[in-house]
Amino acid sequence: MNALIDDLRRTVGTTGVITATEELAPYLADVRGLYHGDALCAVRPRSTDEVAAVVGHCIARGVPVLAQGGNTSLSGGAVPFAGERGVVVSLARMRRIRHVDAASNSITVDAGCVLAEVQRAAAQMGRLYPVSLGAEGSCQIGGNIATNAGGTNVLRYGNTRDNVLGLEVVLPDARVWNGLRALRKDNTGFDLKQLFIGSEGLLGIVTGATLKLHPLPTHHVAAWVAPVSIDASLELLARFQTTLGTRMSAFEIMNGAQLGNVLALGPEYKSPINPAAPWHVLVDLGEAFDDPQLRSSAENVLYDALSGGLLSDVAVAISEAQRAAMWKIRHSVVEANNRAGKRVLLDVAVPISQVPDFVQRASQMLEERFAGIQVVVVGHFGDGNLHFSPLFSFEQWNALPDTAAVVAEIRRIVHDLTAELNGTFSAEHGVGQDLLLEMLRYKSSVELDLMRRVKHALDPQGLFNPGKMIPSPPA
Repeated sequence: MNALIDDLRRTVGTTGVITATEELAPYLADVRGLYHGDALCAVRPRSTDEVAAVVGHCIARGVPVLAQGGNTSLSGGAVPFAGERGVVVSLARMRRIRHVDAASNSITVDAGCVLAEVQRAAAQMGRLYPVSLGAEGSCQIGGNIATNAGGTNVLRYGNTRDNVLGLEVVLPDARVWNGLRALRKDNTGFDLKQLFIGSEGLLGIVTGATLKLHPLPTHHVAAWVAPVSIDASLELLARFQTTLGTRMSAFEIMNGAQLGNVLALGPEYKSPINPAAPWHVLVDLGEAFDDPQLRSSAENVLYDALSGGLLSDVAVAISEAQRAAMWKIRHSVVEANNRAGKRVLLDVAVPISQVPDFVQRASQMLEERFAGIQVVVVGHFGDGNLHFSPLFSFEQWNALPDTAAVVAEIRRIVHDLTAELNGTFSAEHGVGQDLLLEMLRYKSSVELDLMRRVKHALDPQGLFNPGKMIPSPPA
């Protein structure tokens, strides 16, 4: 291994190879501190050629390669396993905005660019890169692509997959595939980029991307409303989609328990409406030009819903500051829940029409099984993705004799129901190492076999992020 370290240093420079225990530590643990692993070293290349050279050195010696972006994964996908002796390849030094093409509505960037940097570069050209998530100040484009990141704008703009036009990828044989094309149409065989989007680094290392841009909304309307029930939320969504569907960016929901946790953070958090309401929805609409009809149309939808008994309360933001305050509540849910207790974070999606049934049944089963827990619900109602989390007080959690068994039981209850409703156990957080058993339980043998075949075809030595996402066949 000393020879490999020497080769890596010659390739990326001495400061680009990290071996000291203290400096290596941040690359070996996830953002929540749930996963900890080991590695021979971390390498920080500055270019695609250097990434390819690093991969070449590793595969020549049969050493695993683990690509890492901002390391914000919630499934342990970017962290090596304990006892692993691989090389972590961090893209953090590859942060060039290569090209912005306003006419083609595209931007080409290095994979190590932080998402917020790409958003700003697009905005400077009067364009929008629409993928937006809580970790956008630290997550990187390569990681977004590897996990097919979602976020709050999926309703209007789609997931990361829907906003990638082309990719540049270092393959497990150290070759570079340059597919950086800004084309909306290219019917010349397999759409190879789709193989790598959502593959969690198992098939290649994304080093560059050409991303789709959109007109930059400059006129917004946001409203915070209280549906009388979660079923009423479904009806309200349908009314907005019928009237303003192409302008609606977000339709975010949270229950009263979730709002209460946020308000407990401090006096700077104030509910726009009566916080005692059982359900709360944040609707956000935008247009690239100042259209007075946008506000009046949104207010008409809300007025009709209020008059018809679907809503118990409504607040429409009259300034950007009020809109920002609404979004601050939505973006503070993670901090709020971490302070409130210990939660089992579930990232599920069901068909939108099944959301009310799922929430009601799952909540009832968990509350009956675990007396005194708080069921916290927040998510992207508009695309059927909910972060559905039973939350234990710290005292309750510490009193549990076997927390791992409790987590497993909660997952069985919720994920079995999700499967019954034709949903998924991972909507946007990925699989990583956290949900390997769920893959075995809920994915068909045909699906898993196809995934293993694709993995073997591109990575016959099995050196790229080994052991993640695709579980080994049962013995």
